[in-house]
Amino acid sequence: MGDRMTPIPFKELMEWITYENKKYGKIFGVNKFFKKQDDKVLEIFGEKIETPFGPAAGPHTQLAQNIIAAYVSGCRFFELKTVQTLDGEDLPVSKPCIKAEDECYNVEWSTELRVQEAYAEYIKAWFALKILSKELELGSPDGFIFNMSVGYDFEGISSPKIDEFIMGLKDASKSNIWRECRQYVLDNIEKFKNIDKEYVESISPRVCRSITLSTLHGCPSKEIEHIATYLLNEKGLNTYVKCNPTLLGYEFVRKTLDSIGFDYVSFDEHHFQEDLQFDDAIVMFRKLQDLASQKGLSFGVKLTNTFPALIKNAELPGDEMYMSGKSLYPLSIAMASRLSNEFDGKLKISYSGGADFFNINSIFETGIWPITIATTMLKVGGYQRCVQIAEKLSKLEYANKYVMNNEKLNELKDESVKDIHHIKPIKPNYTGKINKKVPLADCFISACEEGCPISQNIPEYINFVDKGKHLEALRVIVEKNPLPFITGTICSHACMGKCTRNFCDESVNIRNIKLQAAENAYEDLLNELVKTEKSGGRVAIVGGGTTGLAAAYFLAREGMDVTIFEKRNALGGIVSHIVPEFRLPHETVQKDINLVCSLGVKVELNSEQNSVENLKKLGYKYVLFAIGAWKPGKLNIEGENVINVLQFLERLRSKDSTLNLGKNVVVVGGGNTAMDAARAAKRAEGVENVYLVYRRTKKYMPADMEELQLAIEEGVEFKELLAPVKITKGVLSCEIMELGQLDESGRRRPVASGKMIDIQADIVISAVGEKVDAVIFKENNINVNEKEQAIVDVITLETNIKGVYVAGDGLHGPATVVEGIADATKVARAVVKQEKNHDLEVELPETNTNIEAIMAKKGILKMSLSGKAECERCLQCSTVCEACVDVCPNRANIAIKVKGNSMHQIIHVDKMCNECGNCEMFCPYDSAPYKEKFTLFAKVSDFENSENMGFVLIDSDKKNVRVRLQDKVLEVNLNSSNTGIPKDIENMIWAVISNYNYMV
Repeated sequence: MGDRMTPIPFKELMEWITYENKKYGKIFGVNKFFKKQDDKVLEIFGEKIETPFGPAAGPHTQLAQNIIAAYVSGCRFFELKTVQTLDGEDLPVSKPCIKAEDECYNVEWSTELRVQEAYAEYIKAWFALKILSKELELGSPDGFIFNMSVGYDFEGISSPKIDEFIMGLKDASKSNIWRECRQYVLDNIEKFKNIDKEYVESISPRVCRSITLSTLHGCPSKEIEHIATYLLNEKGLNTYVKCNPTLLGYEFVRKTLDSIGFDYVSFDEHHFQEDLQFDDAIVMFRKLQDLASQKGLSFGVKLTNTFPALIKNAELPGDEMYMSGKSLYPLSIAMASRLSNEFDGKLKISYSGGADFFNINSIFETGIWPITIATTMLKVGGYQRCVQIAEKLSKLEYANKYVMNNEKLNELKDESVKDIHHIKPIKPNYTGKINKKVPLADCFISACEEGCPISQNIPEYINFVDKGKHLEALRVIVEKNPLPFITGTICSHACMGKCTRNFCDESVNIRNIKLQAAENAYEDLLNELVKTEKSGGRVAIVGGGTTGLAAAYFLAREGMDVTIFEKRNALGGIVSHIVPEFRLPHETVQKDINLVCSLGVKVELNSEQNSVENLKKLGYKYVLFAIGAWKPGKLNIEGENVINVLQFLERLRSKDSTLNLGKNVVVVGGGNTAMDAARAAKRAEGVENVYLVYRRTKKYMPADMEELQLAIEEGVEFKELLAPVKITKGVLSCEIMELGQLDESGRRRPVASGKMIDIQADIVISAVGEKVDAVIFKENNINVNEKEQAIVDVITLETNIKGVYVAGDGLHGPATVVEGIADATKVARAVVKQEKNHDLEVELPETNTNIEAIMAKKGILKMSLSGKAECERCLQCSTVCEACVDVCPNRANIAIKVKGNSMHQIIHVDKMCNECGNCEMFCPYDSAPYKEKFTLFAKVSDFENSENMGFVLIDSDKKNVRVRLQDKVLEVNLNSSNTGIPKDIENMIWAVISNYNYMV
């Protein structure tokens, strides 16, 4: 496997397009086409453009198929990937070269093809678009624009190689590749219904009338002016000059990025000092503008180039990378505003820098166009995101006066630093890949389901809610989760951290959809639940919190005789006695308790049955300790008026009239319980100020982002980087901390500064981590570890004492509700297996097989909605994933239909891949599809130079193939009765050869 792409000849390119579109309704994997419905156009450089946006010079304009995929998706302006004299194999590009998880980084800057190869790709793309626009009636054949991009110094740009490239795009008629494209269409005219000879002969060879100049960082202003003057004077091209964000100055850029959450982006001042300076730029741009006017041409600026950032944590290979995407938006808009004000709105601006579905209308309405995009197309949805953008732009009014609305532009500059779509959240929304390797076949997977500790069938129940089938949805939920109201209200929703929509807009509100199902079908579900006949060994559950309740439900459902012993006067544990009422009302908890008890679970309240020996004497064969973490964590500060958070919250929830907080409350801690305490204190009578003290910053607090945000919105004042020392006479003294290097948890270590600060505090609430009281384990001779947590079998959670189990907090320390349910499931499974010799009976729902409806959601961005509409945002990844297909700029990952499979399978096409690594970023597995998916090789030599599992066709007529599986290479004839290849892999090979032979 190599990182060099093999361009597709025009004949094969057109046959691929024709066959794929006719048979599968796709073109290079794009299954939604944008068709211009009116004749509304804009004019620039004497050319017309239907939708004033398209791909920036980058990965989406490097190959002909990339440009074609962008066009059918609605793009009409194409900034071709930059060429320079250093090209092809001589150009060193470290791989992987793209990291687009959130804001984007790259370490490549121009085409990886030879200049002549790049030229051929652009001509093939131009000719293909002229044919497709008319044949498929996607829009006017004259409704799109190609803009060439060259770099990086005068010597290179004026060299024969680049000069030939420039002149060849000004007029391609004499080139071999032009003649090849033209002749193919003429020779195959009968294959087209809307194309005739006259039309083909009328296709203009004037591919580019404009050029964008891209110079390296540190290029002197005189050099830039010299090149631009040459392009205007000698080449007669409408000219844009790319401007680097460094034009704004170090202080402005640093302050802006810090203010919107990108304070971790590392860069120094040297580029700002060496690059073009703003005042020099203004003088130069005026001169070039005047020159262009004299020549009857246009001059403008391209805002902005990518931003140089230092590589600190091996994000990509090398020492420096280039940043783009959402972090660049406020900088690019600020530069546009500043330049446009200098020129009274009369400077032409081509825009790039974080443009996407959410802001593109606002950018266009300032008068800025064309607008180019890259990062948004590198994310899930890929090229198909452009359809939605094109539809959005096509509804706007087009005014062909190229004058900026500076007032709107200045307003947009101010709004950009507050735009939620371009601000880095305090904590990441996406929590990382699932800990599995991608399989060769059937790799579609719901990352949300994998992220859930109990593997809830999330897409399935969302699909039922979407159809209004709430009872069916709730049945699916309670198969694995008997506490739908509690988890539907306060679950830590690990599922949402894995949701694919995090790469689009924001996670599907999975937790709320669960609650919808529970609220709408609770009574119906209760009515159909039946008490099963109890048989087998009796089970005692010590602790009536959520873990104990869940275990009781699963065991009772299997016919076990279960009794819960709860030392307090009500079931529910922490959720009943500690979690504030405003977060989790009593009625909500009681519904789940009723659900559990409806199966015949017995309950003994105010009962401290802590002895295994006594419980065994009472006839219980199995004992589960599901005790909560009620032991206070220790806060080492001097002074009085310090209360533990659990004591505080329990007294508050029980409406203890003796609890007096005073005016100033300090909560010490950064977890969810600390947020609960702070929010509860804000509601307490007489309290004026609530301060939350933490020794790190918000970014490193363990609290969920949602809980953190609610505390901020409710007026809790965060005191970051402080460590409390002592409280005296209503004053809490704290030491100021600084962030040091990363520790083993991946967070920056707090380092004492020696400086002190005082905070007004009538009371301090300690929320620094509760523990399980291990006395109960020791008294029953249960082995514990150094943290005084029970030692158990990892599968069954059985302790060293046969028939005795520990689950929940006693195992992990303070655990989430859903982690407790996961433990309860393990225990129930172990007990039922031992007692009844079968597994827990779980009826799994059918997967949604409406592939067409699911595919229609691809590339559609929309923020969270209320009610049933939220279900529509679910991408149903258990049926269709194809993230690697979406995000590949070169279309090297292809979804195919395979005999015997209702779901699509993924084939990686080696010759189209340059190992950019983008598919690795978005694959939900801990895998890189370009290395690990089943690969189609074009030649035997490519097969031999790779370690990928895959195949190469040796003899198409006789169906001989060479296949690599694991470390074994087989040469087989597919017509033989036993190939030795697994059937699912053999079917994939047959599918490629039989139905997708244009790929071979």
